[in-house]
Amino acid sequence: MARAEEPLEKQDEIAPAVGANLRRLRSKRGLSLERLSQRAGVSRAMLGQIELGHSVPTINLLWKIARALDVTFSALIMRRSEDAPRVLSAAAAKVLSNQEGTFTSRALFPFDESRRSEFYELHLKARGQELARPHAPGTVENLVVTVGAVEITVQRTVHCLQPGDAIMFTADVSHAYRNPGNVDATMYLVMTYADDVG
Repeated sequence: MARAEEPLEKQDEIAPAVGANLRRLRSKRGLSLERLSQRAGVSRAMLGQIELGHSVPTINLLWKIARALDVTFSALIMRRSEDAPRVLSAAAAKVLSNQEGTFTSRALFPFDESRRSEFYELHLKARGQELARPHAPGTVENLVVTVGAVEITVQRTVHCLQPGDAIMFTADVSHAYRNPGNVDATMYLVMTYADDVG
């Protein structure tokens, strides 16, 4: 399979879901691949490859597409499943990575439906950083650091968090995560959207 920058884990499982959701959401909004390409800042060819399930995007690429479609992140990667309770095993987790491989995000919820809140486990390598684009208007991030130290920058203001420290902020502005230490950091994030979209 072709890759869009660095791949997500379990490409063979994620690619079809992302492709089908992208095609459905794009069609629902009456957008051509060309128009979505312009809105998202992602090439038409790449969007076509993703829709066909031949390419799996990075976290940043998925956020660009979600923002352009005005949907939640999970709306792009969800898969339909039964409503029965289930264990989300670590071994079968869907882990997303940034291009450098310094930042990973594991969803702690099933991708079976669009939802207003999402729960993630984040890892940021020592001296690593992740620059996040603004999310949909009204999106709120509530994050707690459990291991290591993390600097969260929101609109040029830096907030230094140690283990046990939490921060809540409106994430519809540019923000960044930086690990200034020599120990890999672990964080847990609850992302809440203003509306249940998708």
